[in-house]
Amino acid sequence: MKILSAAEIRDWDQYTILHEPITSINLMERASVAVVKWLLTQYPAAESYGIYCGKGNNGGDGLAIARLLHEQHFPVSVHILEFGHKGTDDFQANLARLHQYAEIDIHFVQSTEQIHPVPEAQVIIDALFGSGLNRALEGLTATLVDHLNQSGQDIISIDIPSGLFTDRSSKGAIAIKAKHTLSFQCYKPAFLFAENSGFTGELHLLDIGLHPDYYRELQVQLEITDQSLIRSIYKPRKKFAHKGHFGHALLVAGSYGKMGAAVLSARSCLQSGAGLLTCHVPESGYTILQSVVPEAMLQTDKNQMINTSLHADLSGYDAIGIGPGIGTAAGETIMMLHDLLDAYRSPVVLDADALNIIGLQKDLLQLIPKGSILSPHPKEFERIFGPTANDFDRALLAIQKAKEQGLVIILKGHFTLIAAPDGKGYFNPTGNPGMATAGSGDVLTGMLTGLLAQGYHSLEAALLAVYLHGLAGDLAAADLSMEAMLAGNISDYIGKAYQQIQSY
Repeated sequence: MKILSAAEIRDWDQYTILHEPITSINLMERASVAVVKWLLTQYPAAESYGIYCGKGNNGGDGLAIARLLHEQHFPVSVHILEFGHKGTDDFQANLARLHQYAEIDIHFVQSTEQIHPVPEAQVIIDALFGSGLNRALEGLTATLVDHLNQSGQDIISIDIPSGLFTDRSSKGAIAIKAKHTLSFQCYKPAFLFAENSGFTGELHLLDIGLHPDYYRELQVQLEITDQSLIRSIYKPRKKFAHKGHFGHALLVAGSYGKMGAAVLSARSCLQSGAGLLTCHVPESGYTILQSVVPEAMLQTDKNQMINTSLHADLSGYDAIGIGPGIGTAAGETIMMLHDLLDAYRSPVVLDADALNIIGLQKDLLQLIPKGSILSPHPKEFERIFGPTANDFDRALLAIQKAKEQGLVIILKGHFTLIAAPDGKGYFNPTGNPGMATAGSGDVLTGMLTGLLAQGYHSLEAALLAVYLHGLAGDLAAADLSMEAMLAGNISDYIGKAYQQIQSY
């Protein structure tokens, strides 16, 4: 699913108006009908509605919603933020329609004295500002928003919570804190960043029938990884396949006291479908790995406690993953990573301590083979590429660096971003807060390595692994709860996640 900017959304509206064809006010009516249908389902017994409108087209939506709710016999009050100008044509047309109903209270908010207490149990509709907002709220507008936020009543934002910017950071801004956001047709960038999560509440996308040709032909930088994309990537197994068809992976992981990371990565690598797996671990990890992951082959380091050198011919491996639990303190481990990157020319998977080592020695960036996959969380990302002021800037930097370096960068978070070498970014929709647990990233490392070994291209491996990882987490949480879920449970549900995408 494509993610559209504010300008692209406006263009889609105009394209629909010209090519359906439909008048702009009738398109507004269509959107308002969709909102009211949702409200009737979610709030069938609402005692009253308070609709707060600006004078733009978002406010016009609010006026139409007020009229339609009144026609459904709900008590409605309308509060129009007065800016001293008439407003858009469609706003004025809907205001004229609303004036035909004398029993609807219409209040013009021109000063703080006209901001009144919100009645108990009233549902608030926020139609102050839509996706076209271009400056921070201040003065009377900010006071009104703060008043609504403190009311304690459910707030339903139309299009986007008023005060949020669509295409850039709103960090530190004053904005509506919605319980639900009813947006139209597609995701907006603002909905995908943690810094806005306290404002958007639960997001609902309403289909208002915008013309499909515009969407079909539009080239965008950002997308949501949806079911159709995952189904196009996934490669079902052929009947006469054998383990040699699914690659030989090498995982370099673990150190004394951190062998659990190696176990989690190894299990998930095999459960993602790798045909063969060899694990390179310190001598102290031999018994642990042989006992817990008997399906994996082992080569042990000459060092008892840490990984220091790889003595095998690396060209025999279809994919290499390195990082989980290897530590960063030892010079020998750092040199091992340097030698691996210098010797192996195919894409590798770098995570955890491998990324922390690169953060300490940034010259290693130049040795990373093109097409390699890096999977940092935000702090690891900043250690390598530098700090950023907000979530938006961090995502843009990830996309920039992925293109400059020819890498796939997986910036982990609620909507994990997969930044591609071609300059595109994909946000992943699966996963839940229960996955914020020790070892979850080690599971992902194994899955990435396993898929890369099976012949998936780097971007395909990243998109599929992150999606499956989140889906397995969702399935685990549904059975076990988010609170009780462990990283190992994510591995346990990889099989069920595969079964689900096979049904797409």
